[in-house]
Amino acid sequence: MRLNRLFVTSVFTILSASGLRGQDANIVYPVKVVEQRMMRDTFRIIDVRGSRRVGDRTQRVTIAFPDSMVMITKWGASARDGEVFNNSPRYEVAAYDIQKLFLAEDDYVVPPTILRAFDVDYFHAVSDIAGPTFSKTRTVLAVLQYWLSAVSGDSVFDMKRFDRDTAYARNLGNLNLLTYIIRHNDANAGNVLISTVSINPRLFSVDNGVAFGYAESDRGTDWRDLRVSRVPAYTVEKLRKITREDLERTLGVVAEYEIKGDALVPVEPGENMDRGRGVRKKENRVQFGLTKLELDGVESRIKNIVKRVDDGKLKTF
Repeated sequence: MRLNRLFVTSVFTILSASGLRGQDANIVYPVKVVEQRMMRDTFRIIDVRGSRRVGDRTQRVTIAFPDSMVMITKWGASARDGEVFNNSPRYEVAAYDIQKLFLAEDDYVVPPTILRAFDVDYFHAVSDIAGPTFSKTRTVLAVLQYWLSAVSGDSVFDMKRFDRDTAYARNLGNLNLLTYIIRHNDANAGNVLISTVSINPRLFSVDNGVAFGYAESDRGTDWRDLRVSRVPAYTVEKLRKITREDLERTLGVVAEYEIKGDALVPVEPGENMDRGRGVRKKENRVQFGLTKLELDGVESRIKNIVKRVDDGKLKTF
């Protein structure tokens, strides 16, 4: 399938003129609109290709809505039973959700990311090798992530620029705080991106499936540690106010489904069914979230950031 670029440009122009403006050149629609549309709205698929190359595990999928709005997204089918190394939907969603506790929308480091259930036959339009996520169902659970515009994987980490460019320093500081908190363990090229708009050099982490709970990784751990010497003071103050209850409420359960017939149907998240597991199945319910040990790690790393600031070991600006 081929996407008509003139058609897309025309749609963007119409939406901008009608007031449906996004944050900036990187996220061209309002975040809440992106979340709602990816999670619940009906759309048709008009273009599919590998996210980086032919044969990728994830796909770049262009979708069109009934009102002619067009959006480019990244899709990744969940592994069988909901999780394997480098394919952990709960980590992708948790990385997106946790930033909401300490970053404003226009500072988000992870682009809008949701988990959505599709009938296996429908999903074959995207990937004909994907099968049902859980036995006795015909549903593929997939991570959908907004595809960023005007970004590059080049010159992401630049200490000389960090020293002279306040906007870049602020964005790099926020990125590194997020990657440290989630214990990001996949520094492969292309997983961290920078805006090509020099006046607002935002930085993004777009692949967060190897994080939180994996003790070791052979995929590069550059972003697991704090690489910067100073971070935004207002972000630290937000982190200082985060409680264990906030973490439990936000990350303990990030998605929940009910098995109805052979389908998984999204439902409002309920009480954590098993704090020792990340993928939980009980009777006709399936639940995703961070485990107690993973939450302990997040809480510990947040406290360590605050302590390092208070001890003068990590500067703020």
